[in-house]
Amino acid sequence: MAESMNLASVWWDGKITPWEDATIHVTQIGTASVSSVFEGIRAYLNPNTNELNVFQLDAHLKRFLQSIRLVRLECDYSLQDLHDAVVSLVRDNDPDRDVYIRPFAYAESRTFGAATSTLAHVIIHVTDWDSKLKTDTVSHSCVSSWTRLTDNQMAPRVKASANYLNSRYANEEAKRNGYDHAILLTPQGKVAEGPGMCLMLVRDGKIITPSVTSGILESITRETVMQLAREALGVQVIEREVDRTELYAADEAFFCGTGIEVVPIVTIDRLKLGDGNPGEISKKMQSCYHDVVRGIETRYGEWRTKIGD
Repeated sequence: MAESMNLASVWWDGKITPWEDATIHVTQIGTASVSSVFEGIRAYLNPNTNELNVFQLDAHLKRFLQSIRLVRLECDYSLQDLHDAVVSLVRDNDPDRDVYIRPFAYAESRTFGAATSTLAHVIIHVTDWDSKLKTDTVSHSCVSSWTRLTDNQMAPRVKASANYLNSRYANEEAKRNGYDHAILLTPQGKVAEGPGMCLMLVRDGKIITPSVTSGILESITRETVMQLAREALGVQVIEREVDRTELYAADEAFFCGTGIEVVPIVTIDRLKLGDGNPGEISKKMQSCYHDVVRGIETRYGEWRTKIGD
């Protein structure tokens, strides 16, 4: 793994701020996190041009603004303001590799119950995070004993930091039991998603994925993968409720998300999917996604924001 990049700055409430000066008081750490929402965005180097492309930038920022609104905070920044902020920040840090960009919004608060202000403070930072696309990474997964949270509890379509305690419980349980990842079910026993990533099954040459009302995040990567499956791979995609036993009956499966990218699932609850190796559609999707995010595939240019000088 390459040595970590040297971080020069963050964007904080409208201005580029030196990394070492981007601090809040220690007493704000816990209370600020209750109201916080965030996004995860990747930027990829094109190996042919050495250009850095931020992938699906505006789609992520639209969801970020939606999350801010749904937790009843006010934001002083427009989509264009945040777009320009990300581009300026990445340029200022001058990365020579793939990077991960995290916009983060929070409200000041003295207690865990209510914010002292409804104004969202916005921080954006960039760091390195190696891509695992086109590697041998696979997942041995399990169905978690933890249930996915619901819209009337902690709305999954809000990308809120507090929601990720549900993911942490499932992840930690999976790791303790010798698995790579967990799969969460809804309170009704239907398949939802993995902690921080969506799930795609393949049966009889078709991709099947839980609907957006199945306790999942309205995932940008999920939408991207579904469009690529239909247009680039010519594979039918079906969105519907998914039973637990369909996981075991699947010919193949894969996770998808900004962080995990596209990772084939080869076993679930120690039961092999297919022959226990990455499936053909999973491998084709991983390769297709790799080429699109890096700009090797010239189509879908509207999804990529180039970071120039």
